Amino acid sequence: KKRAFRKFTFRGIELDKLLDLTNDELMDLVTARCRRRMSRGLKRKPMALIKRLRQAEKEAPPGGKPKGIKKQLRDKIIV
Repeated sequence: KKRAFRKFTFRGIELDKLLDLTNDELMDLVTARCRRRMSRGLKRKPMALIKRLRQAEKEAPPGGKPKGIKKQLRDKIIV
């Protein structure tokens, strides 16, 4: 018997549609604190973290897991 996995949704929207949203459409879904943070833009440290994450993703083998990244940003909004 095959196990059926539950589809991931965020506030009633499935993952595929979430990935296609623009930043403005995504800002309408999140809480006020996240909207405020996103509208003020990203500073140097969050941008550096995103850069390292993208680099690790690029270096990962196709279909494989990227290597672990040390992250020290406790207040970073994960999207």
